[in-house]
Amino acid sequence: MEKVLFILAELDDDDIDWILENGNRELISAGTVLIDEGKPIDAVYILLEGELSVKTVATGDRELASLLSGEVVGEMSFIDTRPPSATVIAKQESIVLSIPRWYLADKLKQDVGFASRFYRAMAVFLSHRLRLTVKQLSAPSIGSSKDLPDHELAQEAQAGVALAKTRLDWLLRRLKDGC
Repeated sequence: MEKVLFILAELDDDDIDWILENGNRELISAGTVLIDEGKPIDAVYILLEGELSVKTVATGDRELASLLSGEVVGEMSFIDTRPPSATVIAKQESIVLSIPRWYLADKLKQDVGFASRFYRAMAVFLSHRLRLTVKQLSAPSIGSSKDLPDHELAQEAQAGVALAKTRLDWLLRRLKDGC
C-alpha cells in the first residue's frame, strides 16, 4: 500500500484541498537528487509519477528501496527536524508534489484539527513502517515484500484504505489536469 494512503485516510477533503493549493507540482529529471542524506530539506514530497531510489552511505550506496507513485518522502525529517537519513534520487523522470516545510509547519500551528489528523496519519504510517521492518528482519526470506498484506491491518485502517485510494485517484487526476 502506498504511504500516502495512510495520510489520505486520516485527512478530510478540506485538508487535501489545502495541500493541493499550497503544494508545488515539480518535474524531476532522471538522476536528480531530490533528498541528500545528511543535508536539511525544506519540503515533504508526494511522488505522483515516476520512480525514486532510496540509498544510504552506510550501505555503500546500495539501493534500499524503489519508490513508485503514491509514496511520501521527507516525512521523517519533517517530524523530527533532523537531516535525512537517506538519499533519494529520481530513477527516471518523475513528478512530485512538494509541500514547503514552512507552509506545512505554519498550517499545523494554526489549525488544530488539521494538526491532529496529520500527526495521527504520520503515527499510523510510521507504525506500519516499523511493523513491516520488524517482520522483514524476523523473516528475511520474505523480505522482498514491500508491505504488510491488507488483512494484517486493523479493521479501522482497512475501512480507510478504500476511501484513501479514491482520494489518491482524485488527487492524481486533479494534479494532472493542472489543478
